[in-house]
Amino acid sequence: MPSVAVLLLTLCWAGLGVAQPQPCLKLVFNKYCLGGDVNALAQQQPPALRQDQGERVALIYYESRDRDYVLAWRGSVYKVLREHRIASQLQYEDLYRLLREKYGEGQDQSSFPAYARTPGRKQISIRRGEGRAVHVWATSLGWRIELSWTRETGLALAYIADELDNQQSATQRGGY
Repeated sequence: MPSVAVLLLTLCWAGLGVAQPQPCLKLVFNKYCLGGDVNALAQQQPPALRQDQGERVALIYYESRDRDYVLAWRGSVYKVLREHRIASQLQYEDLYRLLREKYGEGQDQSSFPAYARTPGRKQISIRRGEGRAVHVWATSLGWRIELSWTRETGLALAYIADELDNQQSATQRGGY
């Protein structure tokens, strides 16, 4: 009889619609599960700051001099971004080299004014807000990497879950 009780409890538990753990598309910075449950993350690793806005949640963590942003929509992490406090051409090139070695060439989506042909001029245009360095690596695993250097965000490295990002972008454009 005890086995029947266990079976009944199991069936009842399954029938309650208990949420199954979400898949981890990519473990980012050895801490954050892209595609995972943001509330479970916040319980396991309490953030320095949490911002909730409707279906969107942002967890902010301090990592030495840098800041990590874990962005979620409807409970699932769709983006993990590390904002580097120090932004320089050298640091951008170091990150770019490491990513290129691991993921290949990727796609350059940078935009600079005509005068910005040298690394120094590109850096000046970024600081003025006239230019931006962006490099993207798409994967066949449902996520992508974006390395960017802009005036607004400084030097940032982001891991983005494609499907979740598309869904949350669509709802944001749709106004609901």
